[in-house]
Amino acid sequence: MKLNQSTLDKLEAVLEESGYIVRYERGTFQSGYCILEQKKVVVLNKFLILESRINTLLELIPQVNITFDALTAESQKLYDEVLAMASAKAENGE
Repeated sequence: MKLNQSTLDKLEAVLEESGYIVRYERGTFQSGYCILEQKKVVVLNKFLILESRINTLLELIPQVNITFDALTAESQKLYDEVLAMASAKAENGE
């Protein structure tokens, strides 16, 4: 997966299509993000560089409740790819 602005936009779209609001804020986040489940808000550290933002979303997306049927075909494909990557990392013990 390429680490560019287009990829970041697509990952944000997966969350937004499932009803999450993605915000970039200042704060002391242990892992670079905070999830407010009740309000469906994902807050990312605004000081993260592009590569870190993408990696944070790749780590985060498998952990939240994504409504697969609400996603566009392109987002569904990307979501499946993200889940496969997370599964591969888990199998390798990363």
